Amino acid sequence: MTTPVLTGLLGGSFNPAHGGHRRITLFATEALGLDEVWWLVSPGNPLKPQAGMAPLKARLLSARRQARRARIVPTAIEQRLGTRYTVDTLAKLGRRYPKRRFVWLMGSDNLAQLHRWKDGGMIAGTRPIAVIARPGYDAAAMTSPAMAWLRRYRVSAASIRKRGQWSAPALVYLRFDPDHRSATAIRRADAGWAAALLGEDRDAVVRDRLTFRTIRPREDA
Repeated sequence: MTTPVLTGLLGGSFNPAHGGHRRITLFATEALGLDEVWWLVSPGNPLKPQAGMAPLKARLLSARRQARRARIVPTAIEQRLGTRYTVDTLAKLGRRYPKRRFVWLMGSDNLAQLHRWKDGGMIAGTRPIAVIARPGYDAAAMTSPAMAWLRRYRVSAASIRKRGQWSAPALVYLRFDPDHRSATAIRRADAGWAAALLGEDRDAVVRDRLTFRTIRPREDA
């Protein structure tokens, strides 16, 4: 019997991706025993304003830079799937990659507003969720409508590492030394980061016809 590939999914704008994204991903990978984590670089978050949103190519390039030499796979697969909402993305990924087991990763800021997401309850009911504590958001997360329902399904990180011994709904709450870096602060400090990145990498973007492909060449058998 083939052991399923345990894959974390971290969605976001990555506007831009930064060391904080990398750090929490590496922490979650180790804590949960994940084989790899896919960064789902969103074409557009329905809950975030589009003003100040860099082009998808720039955000994907910034994610690739932060993912170097790690089990992190930045991808714009949501654009290829034609999905905007997490619940639809998860459904299509499940059908497309039946030999993988997906764990949804999110910050505590997102848990605090999960009840506002399209079919947020369905997301929680069909995939394990690992929540990474973020400074300033824990109180809102712990008192959120989503936590009121998910609290009874809290499990340890060790239970996720024991592949095949868990099912959804399941919630893991991960705490580690806080990382205060934010994309908002980076944009404020360098408003031209996207243009600079696209200009510096222009030739590579033109040559790379796989810019928006998912994952690395290794596909599931």
